[in-house]
Amino acid sequence: MRSITRFIGILSALVVSAQAMALGLGDLSGKDAAAGLKEALTRGAEVAVVQLGKTDGFMGDARVRIPLPESLRAAEKMMRTLGMKKEADHLIEAMNRAAESAVVEAKPILLDAVHKMSFDDAKGILTGGDDAATQYFRRTTSGAIGDKFLPVVKQATAKVQLAEQYNRYAGQASKFGLVKEKDANIDGYVTRKAMDGLFLLIAEQEKSIRRDPVGSGSKLLQTVFGSLGHD
Repeated sequence: MRSITRFIGILSALVVSAQAMALGLGDLSGKDAAAGLKEALTRGAEVAVVQLGKTDGFMGDARVRIPLPESLRAAEKMMRTLGMKKEADHLIEAMNRAAESAVVEAKPILLDAVHKMSFDDAKGILTGGDDAATQYFRRTTSGAIGDKFLPVVKQATAKVQLAEQYNRYAGQASKFGLVKEKDANIDGYVTRKAMDGLFLLIAEQEKSIRRDPVGSGSKLLQTVFGSLGHD
């Protein structure tokens, strides 16, 4: 009986939240819901960018550390066997340092996406799954973030002689199906992996806020996300 009552309460909260969003800017509840959601999105984006944009943000975090593409792992092992461990490590470090330099470019794009968010977007995020906000970011910012990341990554990898050798080897290997075509260019590969790492950390921030809005220290987030409830 107790669980049924809780379930009905959660459904009621979802309906009320959706109705509040639909009333528009003139309604205080709708404004609060939108403001709370935008605060959560902004906070998640800023934390992820700061965490990844520092030294060892990628390199020192196993969840987002960028390795050589799986199809080139055999070549990496061969390099290490032939006494080229230092060169292999240098290339991997260069890729991760490039990602750390590039990720700071994402912040204004992410915040702009928050600013432009529609009420329909907001309703979908509030009543969606644990990563609904992250999926919104992926959908609305991936193109612009990729365009910003790529030149920064190129500038960083250009300093590493092995990067050119990587492109030459991987480009030839892709013609024979030994390397995926999307992994044949080091700059494109690092850009894509940097974006994956960014969205991974944003998703973790989103889940944390949804599951523990009280722990966020924001009364507005507690009101908005606390009303949705979690099992």
